[in-house]
Amino acid sequence: MTDIAVIGGGIVGMCLARELAMAGSDVTLLDSGHHAGTTANAGSLHVQMQSRFLRMYPELVPNLEASLPLYPEAARRWRLLAEDLGADIELRQSGGLMVCETAEHYEFLAQKCQREQALGLQVEMLDRAALRRVAPYLGDAVHGAEICAEEGKLNPLLANEALRQDLRSRGVPHRIGHRIARIEATREALLLHGPDGSVIRAGRVVLAAGAGSGALAGSLGAPLPTVAEPLHMNITEATAPLILHLVQHAERMITLKQLAAGQVVIGGGWPARFAGPQDFPTVEAASLIGNLSLAQHIVPPIGGLRLLRSWAGVNTTADGQCILGPLPQEPRVHVAVPGDAGYTLGPLVASMAAALLLGRDPGFATDRFTPGRFSRAASG
Repeated sequence: MTDIAVIGGGIVGMCLARELAMAGSDVTLLDSGHHAGTTANAGSLHVQMQSRFLRMYPELVPNLEASLPLYPEAARRWRLLAEDLGADIELRQSGGLMVCETAEHYEFLAQKCQREQALGLQVEMLDRAALRRVAPYLGDAVHGAEICAEEGKLNPLLANEALRQDLRSRGVPHRIGHRIARIEATREALLLHGPDGSVIRAGRVVLAAGAGSGALAGSLGAPLPTVAEPLHMNITEATAPLILHLVQHAERMITLKQLAAGQVVIGGGWPARFAGPQDFPTVEAASLIGNLSLAQHIVPPIGGLRLLRSWAGVNTTADGQCILGPLPQEPRVHVAVPGDAGYTLGPLVASMAAALLLGRDPGFATDRFTPGRFSRAASG
């Protein structure tokens, strides 16, 4: 029997298991490897709010604004984690540009910028002339941008491997390919049932399985509306240093950044699909064409680069906020699911979840992040 079982071996699960092990807890990390978002992540560090989301989902704006203070701290936690791991994960906070193509969208960005400044973000507006000085690689279609000094990028392959090595050095059991189908609560322990009939006994459990956390909470009668969203990504051949920032679009689905080795990573939320008997995230041809076409529209110099690889990963959505803390139906089971931009929030959410488990101050008020909000909503 293990004291704490962490279900989900992504960025949150690995960081959480590490935090608990450092605190002296007996912890086991269980990783199914199915629909893994962390291993497919493109490594953007997001801080500012997504303009497109604000237009599309105005009902979620209060949630997004309430969560906004987490993001600068999340970026800081990544710096601290990289230092603590003693690994070069190619973390660069060179700033993020949210570009727009019309005067109307520039005005919307300016209003967003004012609100974010009031909430403590390091953001400012750049008109076309200022933007040419800061980012001459952008095309003529770009009208202006909002720049956020705290945004950046990292190499998730290096970060994930550094965390795995750290867990091994601490002797944390990391069961890869071990899927949990349901949780049974008994007086003595929580029983974690695998689809093959295996059972793991734990004193406490943390659901850090992203979109899969909802089904596991449901096995205990707790509503948790996590949704798996398959998304498309690309990477080009290497080229000379060109894109100095994390580039996003205010109204269209695009992110661009350049790795230290020169490859350009292109993403931004174009849809993929689940396919095959294992519902594997699979690339859609329309997204491949649309994503790359928009990328060279925004940054014309990349149009001549060869595409090395396209792939699909899984994002988790709920209501735009983190889900943190114990289930009201079974307080021995905690949830640790980040809100929007889950990889960015991963180390911070893990730290907050560990603090709640250990009875410590998580550093931020967590009342609005509790899983109980979904139970209250379901009961009317």
